[in-house]
Amino acid sequence: MNQERIVQVFFFAFLALITWELYQVFEPFLMPIAWAILLAFLAHPALIELDRGVRSRTTSALIITIVVALGVVLPAVWLSERLLSEAQTLYGAISSLSTKGGLDRIGAWLRETSMGARLDNMLARHGIRLDDEIKTVVVQSAKVTSDYVLAHGSSAASNVASFLLHFGIALLTFFYLLRDGESYFEGIRSLTPLHEQDKAVIFDTLRATLSSVMRGLMLTAVLDGVTIGLGYLVFGVPYWAFLALLTAAAGLLPFGGTTLVWVPVLIYLAYASTWASAIGLAVWSMIALAIIDNFIKPLAMRHGTGLPTLALFFGLAGGIEAYGPIGIFAGPAVIAIFAALLRVYERTYVGAPTVAPVAVVTRPVADAPAEEIIDMPPRPELKKEIP
Repeated sequence: MNQERIVQVFFFAFLALITWELYQVFEPFLMPIAWAILLAFLAHPALIELDRGVRSRTTSALIITIVVALGVVLPAVWLSERLLSEAQTLYGAISSLSTKGGLDRIGAWLRETSMGARLDNMLARHGIRLDDEIKTVVVQSAKVTSDYVLAHGSSAASNVASFLLHFGIALLTFFYLLRDGESYFEGIRSLTPLHEQDKAVIFDTLRATLSSVMRGLMLTAVLDGVTIGLGYLVFGVPYWAFLALLTAAAGLLPFGGTTLVWVPVLIYLAYASTWASAIGLAVWSMIALAIIDNFIKPLAMRHGTGLPTLALFFGLAGGIEAYGPIGIFAGPAVIAIFAALLRVYERTYVGAPTVAPVAVVTRPVADAPAEEIIDMPPRPELKKEIP
């Protein structure tokens, strides 16, 4: 092994070691950094438009960062305060409802149904009253829920320093990615040891995939909010506009989605209004979600990526399973890059079959064998035309 080979082996081994140590340094902050990268990618078109008027990339990035920070912090603080205050009053409200006969109405309604009547008769044979069991279950559930929220709320408050640290890192990363992200992108692209055509295939595929996934998520979230919000309005749900916005925001979540909003609304409608309204809203919401999630969402996401619908489905589902919430972007990106690498491999190593070289036949020279003259390219001074 010569000295140059030793130098190469040592360099790449040392590079691998330092890369691993670098991963260990960044590992506690990978999640906020990843969210900052995705958010910067999403906000980049707004940055370009704002920069045309402001004429300062730093100022434009700072404005967008402040807007995003306020858009996250203020709703989070408001929702946390409301959650804790509602949890504190939940048990008292349920207890008051039971003393005022509100739960008795639920028992009376259940006894009017066939299944409820059979349940009431079965409990009565064992000396158990249905109304008493409903009160016990509801009050105990409210107490458990209240205690759970309060306990975990205090635990979350004790970890507020860690949350602020990660949120600050995400905002700082987001700002610098907005300001200098294009130079980072070009630097990574220039360091990639591939031909320019192969780089274009891979990086353009990654950009198109992330854009398509984000476009599909935003489009379906808006459609979820509009269609289900229309159902809120038709069936008489109070604060329907606010709930529609909340439904659209929940549509961006990889877990639960819009059901986190419209299912509690169904329960409210069933109690405060009529069961017909609740059933109508449930049917409307399920039909709307079935059309949006099964037809519109895959079409919106696959446009621009070139991925089959089945591959996109496994990319979304497997990405969430492997990477958590951020896997909704990482999964399709991994599949799209793999497909791009296969195209590069096909073009570079499979391609069209090469044509075998044609042997050149010349007249034998006196001092050279004929077979050597056939195999080697003729020199200009020896090449003659065969009559």
